[in-house]
Amino acid sequence: MKKKHLVKKPGIFLLSLFFIFALSLSAQNQLTEDEKNTIEVVKKAQNSVVFITNIKFVRDFFSWTEEAVPQGSGSGFIWDDQGHIITNYHVILEGDLFNVTLPDQEERQARLVGIEPKKDIAVLKIEGSLKGFQPIKIGSSSQLQVGQKVIAIGNPFGFDHTVTTGIVSALGRSMPGIGGVTIRDMIQTDAAINPGNSGGPLLNSAGELIGMNTMIASPSGAYSGIGFAIPVDTIKKIVPQIIKYGKVIRPGLGVTLLADRYARRLGVQGAIIYEVPRDSEAYHKGLRGLTRDRFGRLVIQDIIVGIDGKKVRSYDDLYNILDDYKVGDRVTLTVERDGKTRKVELTLVRVD
Repeated sequence: MKKKHLVKKPGIFLLSLFFIFALSLSAQNQLTEDEKNTIEVVKKAQNSVVFITNIKFVRDFFSWTEEAVPQGSGSGFIWDDQGHIITNYHVILEGDLFNVTLPDQEERQARLVGIEPKKDIAVLKIEGSLKGFQPIKIGSSSQLQVGQKVIAIGNPFGFDHTVTTGIVSALGRSMPGIGGVTIRDMIQTDAAINPGNSGGPLLNSAGELIGMNTMIASPSGAYSGIGFAIPVDTIKKIVPQIIKYGKVIRPGLGVTLLADRYARRLGVQGAIIYEVPRDSEAYHKGLRGLTRDRFGRLVIQDIIVGIDGKKVRSYDDLYNILDDYKVGDRVTLTVERDGKTRKVELTLVRVD
């Protein structure tokens, strides 16, 4: 009787397996289409996101020995199959050594390729095989719409590969950048962004990179529902130049301009010309910088108040307007001196 009691009926066993499978299938079917999309995007992008630690060498006052001290961390993403990593400039600021933790938790050192502080962009490079990892899928930010879904992946507070979702809350935002000029056309999002998210990717529902998470607006310094990302179209213009030249090749006017803080102090609207090299086209066209009167006081001469019909209220305006031009382009300046305006045509030159 005991042996008969121990024999399991095959039909009951198969029925149990079928029941478990049905429950699993039912749980999967309970996912919404939006949830399925988020899961799919994360699966595709998770091998493109890295964790960056910024290390500074500090010399001991007594022993004069150097000690490696972590001074900050952030996120980044794999740009190409050459090992280039994109992150924010403020993530690597003042660092001497950069450790990159890959998706499989392997840690490698990275070298700094170049920076563009005024856009808060930096490029690192890791050596060795990238087997198992993949460059981020690069999209476009030109057709973004307020209300569309976004997904942020990063390492807030050191919790690697944290995923948050939200929407594009606004477009065309301007925020003060760490490089001294305003970063314009930023994407505003309500996807949760916290310290450590900086440099991580902001993705659309197709899993394409549309921006780089950069900063938040928060009295406490933590998530408050307002985050900002540098648009990918800006990144696409800058990163190839950094990779090729180690810096950004920008067009300029061949003159030195006075910082905005001094212009504001003087109550001047426009970009004040500080100095004009004597061998420049600008000098030959009559542009002049600051001079001194017979009492030794500084006198403002030329102020740039427009470029090709676009109003220039500050150096910040001028810098961002020139983003749409390249070296060799001809521009027409509107220049003011002693309350009178005139037009000056110049060829944009390379600014190193």
